[in-house]
Amino acid sequence: MSTARQQPDPRATLRAGLPDRYLTPADIAEIFEVPKETVYQWRRKHIGPPGFRIGKHLRYDPADVRTYVTQRKTADHDAA
Repeated sequence: MSTARQQPDPRATLRAGLPDRYLTPADIAEIFEVPKETVYQWRRKHIGPPGFRIGKHLRYDPADVRTYVTQRKTADHDAA
């Protein structure tokens, strides 16, 4: 029987507290349950959580992602 190490759910990490690393586009796609290409489209259209580049790599600060979600929830609540 193999004992594979299971990755934590990124959404649970954001709910429980900020992770100790920057998030990748794959993490963002998993958190929001969208294809990774959608994350890249958000970036091109300047919508979605703000990201930044480290060399050629795109990363997201968990604090910025949390702020983005809070703003979206507030905007949706105000529109209702």
